[in-house]
Amino acid sequence: MLISQRYPTLGELQGKDFLSSAQITAEQTSELLQLAAALKTGELKINLQGRSLGLVFSKASTRTRVSFTVAMARLGGQTIDLNPSVSQVGRGEPVADTARVLSRYVDALAVRTFGQAELEEYAHWASIPVINALTDLEHPCQALADYQTLQENCGPLDGKTLSYVGDGNNVAHSLMLCGALLGVNVRIGCPKGFEPEPGVLEHAQQLAAGKCSIEVLHEPDATVQGADAIYTDVWASMGQEEEKEEREQAFSGWCLNKELLALANPEAIVLHCLPAYRGLEISAEAMECKASRIFDQAENRLHAQQALLAALLGG
Repeated sequence: MLISQRYPTLGELQGKDFLSSAQITAEQTSELLQLAAALKTGELKINLQGRSLGLVFSKASTRTRVSFTVAMARLGGQTIDLNPSVSQVGRGEPVADTARVLSRYVDALAVRTFGQAELEEYAHWASIPVINALTDLEHPCQALADYQTLQENCGPLDGKTLSYVGDGNNVAHSLMLCGALLGVNVRIGCPKGFEPEPGVLEHAQQLAAGKCSIEVLHEPDATVQGADAIYTDVWASMGQEEEKEEREQAFSGWCLNKELLALANPEAIVLHCLPAYRGLEISAEAMECKASRIFDQAENRLHAQQALLAALLGG
């Protein structure tokens, strides 16, 4: 059975790019999570034998690299690591040339880089699907795994509340956009000056209109009050290492700890996209507490990306 027979809207994604959480519809997002769950339980098997995925990663990676590699293997395909340091990309070959050549060799590209513009340039020149494996603007594959984890633990997502405490970064952006599509109330809590990009916030609020709320707050206690999930991320992302000390001072009081967790829903779960720095954005106690679903969340990167690859490649 083709994916499109069981998940009708996913058939529309075949051959398309996935550059942003907002690039697909609410129905497609929901069906991707359904497919991810079916792949995780083994209810469905999808065959992409003979297909190949190229990984073009300019940023360091553990979970994204391994989860994409294993996802393709489980689907019967293969992955080729195209690290710029060992390819002509690292010697200044234009993206336009690289993208067109790779389109003749592989069936899809997962690009992990700094600027969203570079990702979009790959998508412009490539004739195969291009996937955002992380940019400074968004991390849409992470958001799929995050909401899969929330759904596993809290049931139907409509009306649930996810509270994110930390930097208004790429993860926060994708949580807002994806959450808006799924009907999840998303609160971003951060110190003043570290808010999400205004354009992304406005887009998420437009997507959420009439379904749920997307808001930015500046007090950690208010952010987590009654939430179904509390989520945090590092305070200094890749490329911001020189700002580490300044950011640690600015985020003083924003650590996800047992006191903050006590203000959430009694059944609330703890999430973190990793790597985690205990004692900074999250306490060791919160990291290892009974409510933590951090390692389930990391595992779900594999299942969510299997579903995404199957949809884009027409499994």
